[in-house]
Amino acid sequence: MSTATPSTTLPQELALITSVLELMTQEQQLLVSADTSGLDQLTPRKAQAVLAMTTLAQQRHTQLAAAGFAADEAGMQAWVDGNGAADALSGWQALLDKTREAKELNRINGMLITKQLSHTKGLINAMRTPTSGGEAGVYGKSGQAAPGGPSKRYVVG
Repeated sequence: MSTATPSTTLPQELALITSVLELMTQEQQLLVSADTSGLDQLTPRKAQAVLAMTTLAQQRHTQLAAAGFAADEAGMQAWVDGNGAADALSGWQALLDKTREAKELNRINGMLITKQLSHTKGLINAMRTPTSGGEAGVYGKSGQAAPGGPSKRYVVG
């Protein structure tokens, strides 16, 4: 039976981060096309994969602490440098590379979300704001039709 080391979880972590990257790429496409139902289906899958990654990272950190290293990425780098195992080094470097890629993709997706929110707020404000001096907005802050809009009374005379 082999003893667990800080590099034991690396293959699983690498598979999960690759899966997260694929999900984030799909997320980006859904954001660009404003497909909210697709996002509703994808988000739980992404959250589940991230949770699994977090669990594996915690296991790695526990193993690092047991080996006398800091329970963080710097500790892992020190362990890999001191361990000298080629597979541990390549697995750790691949995980770091994929993590950097995921951070960049997350940044871009965040910008897309911000853009969509801004667009949506602009549309809502346009429906609330009068288009000319005497007209009332279409909708009030409550989402109900704004009072003082066009009159439905008829003038008889």
